[in-house]
Amino acid sequence: MKALILAKYAPHALKGLISGSDREAAVEKLMDTVGGSVEHIAFVRGKYDIVVRVEVKDQETAIGLVLAVKASGACEEVEYLEEVNMAQIVKAAQTASGAYTPAG
Repeated sequence: MKALILAKYAPHALKGLISGSDREAAVEKLMDTVGGSVEHIAFVRGKYDIVVRVEVKDQETAIGLVLAVKASGACEEVEYLEEVNMAQIVKAAQTASGAYTPAG
């Protein structure tokens, strides 16, 4: 499954970043450890400081990654967004809507 992980660094982590901590290497190592891969890392301007596009085997792995990063205290906010196949979702919605009878 593909996902986007968005994070906002805590102030002490930003100090580490400024001092030269290689965050890309840290993210790569984390993904290797859980059997996932990094497709893209972007440092961004706005609500979040970093956006990482990853591929992991399942939702539990993605949620576990988020929990581990949150528990580290390095980030004030961490979110993940699962990428979805919209064509398959529309097909399922079309099937369901044909079978659903609304109340009233």
